[in-house]
Amino acid sequence: MSTKEKFLSDLKSGDNITISLMVMKVLFRDTDRSVCILADKSGEIKVSVPVKDGGIKPGIVIKIQGTKAANLNIEKYTVISEYNISDYLPTVKRPIEDIMKDIEEYTNKYILSKEAKALDDHFFKDEVFLDKFKRGIGGVSMHHNYIGGLAEHTLNVMQLTARLCEKYECRRTEIAVLAAKLHDVGKIYEYDYDGPFTYTMRGQMEGHIVIGVELVDEAVRENLELYPEDFVNRIKGCIVQHHGKLEYGSPREMNMEESFIVNYADSIDATMNKISQIKDKTEPDNWSEFDKRIERKLYL
Repeated sequence: MSTKEKFLSDLKSGDNITISLMVMKVLFRDTDRSVCILADKSGEIKVSVPVKDGGIKPGIVIKIQGTKAANLNIEKYTVISEYNISDYLPTVKRPIEDIMKDIEEYTNKYILSKEAKALDDHFFKDEVFLDKFKRGIGGVSMHHNYIGGLAEHTLNVMQLTARLCEKYECRRTEIAVLAAKLHDVGKIYEYDYDGPFTYTMRGQMEGHIVIGVELVDEAVRENLELYPEDFVNRIKGCIVQHHGKLEYGSPREMNMEESFIVNYADSIDATMNKISQIKDKTEPDNWSEFDKRIERKLYL
């Protein structure tokens, strides 16, 4: 399997280039050209691609020859079938195993009861779940929209939740931290992240909140006698309520101390991740471009 040697971030104006990129989106088709978003793990670019037999489709990888000026000008390209998909999808900056070690540290500190440990183990001792979780994304476009983003977001929400619990003397810190760890587990089935990021059918029909509750219910049914009713109700309540308001996608609004804390931790991290991504594209002391996710420009 071939490995990329050159990435979009390496290209300089005036270069004659040969580079392979994945087609992420087709924005417009004409008789002789398609306007596409092409990308690798270092970034993305909007390009006009000449149409050949079969056309351009999202998910294919093409090897391009051309020049880099203000835009990327494609002279010719071929579709390639052997490649390492991790070269083409945006990826978390930190090593994923470092993130998982930090998650484990918070787990060992705050998740102590036998029922909490058992529920945590149901997910995080399962190799199939772990593989999906470590590759998972936080969203298609809204926040943490890169491989490993789900784990990074989960760690950040756990950290913020723990701090808020300690600051405001939460009565059920263990419930809050475990709920923070599990609040987005449904995203492993909500999104397809084996190519251009999209929603799965299950994701479109149910969404990650419903899927997450279903996953917890499956875990509890395996050992009903172990889990106190109040424990299950509170964990599921935090997952159900973590978007805060009905208009933000929560089936129920917040009605527990721990669900308020998880919601605020989730909202802070999601928002600041969006801002971090805008900062990466904006020079200091300048206005950013208008961003649809936060519905405004930022002075950075």
